[in-house]
Amino acid sequence: MLDFRVKTFLTVCKTLNYTRAAEELSLTQPAVTQHIAYLERSFGAKLFTYQHRKLTLTKAGEVAYRGLATIAHEQDILSSEVSATAHKSAIPLRIAMTKTAGTYLVAAPLARYLREHPELAVTVYSGGTAEALAMLDAGKVDCVFAEGFFDKSAYRWQSLGTQRFVGICAGDHMFAKPPRKLEDLLDETLILREPGSGSRDILVHTLADCNLTTKAFANMCVVESLDVLKVFVAEDLGISFVYQAAVERECAEGSLRVIELPDSPMSHDICFIQLKGALGHDTLNNLFDAICDKGSLQMSHA
Repeated sequence: MLDFRVKTFLTVCKTLNYTRAAEELSLTQPAVTQHIAYLERSFGAKLFTYQHRKLTLTKAGEVAYRGLATIAHEQDILSSEVSATAHKSAIPLRIAMTKTAGTYLVAAPLARYLREHPELAVTVYSGGTAEALAMLDAGKVDCVFAEGFFDKSAYRWQSLGTQRFVGICAGDHMFAKPPRKLEDLLDETLILREPGSGSRDILVHTLADCNLTTKAFANMCVVESLDVLKVFVAEDLGISFVYQAAVERECAEGSLRVIELPDSPMSHDICFIQLKGALGHDTLNNLFDAICDKGSLQMSHA
């Protein structure tokens, strides 16, 4: 089982304050200091530095945190599975999904998988890519389905597939001339998702490849809801950029239209993400296989 001093270390990493860590763990502050000193002797490296009244992890401390957080998370999963097996109770499964990946791509195959596995008690969280990964880092979820950019060297990840990322406009929107590339859309109002959204990050990176930013557009509007964004575009308030899967129904109905940009094609992976170093438990491996199996990752019209 996990050494109690490791729990102290992870708590200090979370609070970045010895006093708050001691209170959370019901320990004295000298005891917390002793636990950290023991680990530093064991590793042969300083794990924290204190400068300008601020406690921060050293580079060695960051490496220790990633490894020990993964071990702690693995132990939590193992303990849950052993307990559930012994008592014939439900196995908890905690999933975070970004809004586009979750609603339009993963939800349907996930529901089918859960229907076939009643032994799983799932909790699903929704948020932006950064928020979902922060929950994974903190051990609050077991895996993440996300479409945004992330540091792939920091996690264990697998691609569920590549999805088309497209510009959209109102079904009856009129352009001065047919656009062929991103630069042809700069006279339009851009309706943009909030900071931290995977879709926004993809657009920002794509624009950067063309030496552009979102400020290059004539005007800009930011909304947190994908549903509201689609209404704004359908009402011809401006254009936006989304995964094509998210607007299949509206395009079929004619309220929205994909802006075909033959000179600026865009696509991006949908990824299944776990903590780096994770052992790959059967529950998570089976979940990934089921989502990908036989083309089950289809465009859902939820």
